[in-house]
Amino acid sequence: MAQVELIMPKMGESIIEATILKWVKQVGEKVEVDETILEIATDKVDSEVPSPVDGVIQEILFAENDTVEIGKVIAIIATEGEEAIPQATPSVAQSTTSTTVAEPVTANPQPAVAETPLTQTVQVASEGRFYSPLVRNMAKKEQISQAELDRVPGTGLNGRVTKKDMLNYLKSRTAPATNGSVKPQAPAAPAAKPAAPAPSPVASSMNGAVEIVEMDRMRKLIADHMVMSKHTSPHVTSFVEVDVTNIVNWRNKIKGEFQQKHGEKITFTPIFMEAVTRALRDFPMVNVSVDGDKIIVKKNINIGMATALPSGNLIVPVIKNADQLNLVGLTKQVNNLAGRARNNKLKPEEIQDGTFTLTNVGTFGNVMGTPIINQPQVAILAVGAIRKKPAVVETEYGDLIAVRQMMFLSLSYDHRVVDGFLGGSFLRRVGDYLEQFDPDQQI
Repeated sequence: MAQVELIMPKMGESIIEATILKWVKQVGEKVEVDETILEIATDKVDSEVPSPVDGVIQEILFAENDTVEIGKVIAIIATEGEEAIPQATPSVAQSTTSTTVAEPVTANPQPAVAETPLTQTVQVASEGRFYSPLVRNMAKKEQISQAELDRVPGTGLNGRVTKKDMLNYLKSRTAPATNGSVKPQAPAAPAAKPAAPAPSPVASSMNGAVEIVEMDRMRKLIADHMVMSKHTSPHVTSFVEVDVTNIVNWRNKIKGEFQQKHGEKITFTPIFMEAVTRALRDFPMVNVSVDGDKIIVKKNINIGMATALPSGNLIVPVIKNADQLNLVGLTKQVNNLAGRARNNKLKPEEIQDGTFTLTNVGTFGNVMGTPIINQPQVAILAVGAIRKKPAVVETEYGDLIAVRQMMFLSLSYDHRVVDGFLGGSFLRRVGDYLEQFDPDQQI
């Protein structure tokens, strides 16, 4: 009987760990290729991890809410032959009242990496209660003592404290007292229990003038990522204005025929992306990342596109080898990734390995923006809203004033490796390709 290791997938160049949200499959259950085994979360996306093979879940090495390093084995799948004897998963092992967690006993020898002691991922209090690293980190950040943590009501398996329990408790813990003061710690009486979590999702001031809203997990991690980017890269932003009248007229003319022929709606995004890929071939030193005092030049052109989610957060799915796709191919990729991003259906590999990012601030009616670089990339392009404006047009009869479709492009770049000449030249080249768009091209 063969054994296949299920590895915590790489979710992006800057991601080093992920949190297990839910095990969809349990020990002893059959799985098919590409069938979802578990759901995981990082600062960029909540994602499903599919099975790489047909088989039976033989062993689960980490419990829900555990934070696991990228590349670690998280489960063993038995393939071929008889089904594996189900083994105790970390969540089941927590039902014991002992303060030590034994390694699971398996019917067959496991790969060395699968022998990671569960005590590394699950911690126990003096009264025999288990806490995941995620809960421990939250307690440490909020300066919750062990004694207070032991009194937090848990709704997980065997009374285990989950992230949701912690968030609910923190809302109650920091809520204003009836006399207007805020209790900084747990109740003074040792035997007293904390008050039940407040039913309201927010804590408000006594006069209603201030509302305190808890950030969700993704927003907290996005905030950390943005601050890290500003601390890492000295940002410079350059702007150009381009005439996209030919593009607008061409799209208006062919969009019905394009959808009928290819089954896809064509937006401006793939057209912008095509111009970006051509400019990156002309200026390969924009398609790089930085590692200490070394510049890593990327041979593949993988374009990330910032996509707004219904929650208000952003995610950046990546089109791999975008320079090898024609306009139809880019359109299909853009529509497919954007649609699945909004429905939380992206695969881990579809949000990693980006080398350059495009964001459309014009979607929100903004004429320009100064975007923050998506680390470890060194540049990000923002396209603004397309607006009709009077502009000077050169003709064989002389200069004329005409109504044109105009748009601003703004490029934020890392001044450690992209200076003004390179960044400005690259941005101007993108604008040139857009203005040189052939309005007579066929689909």
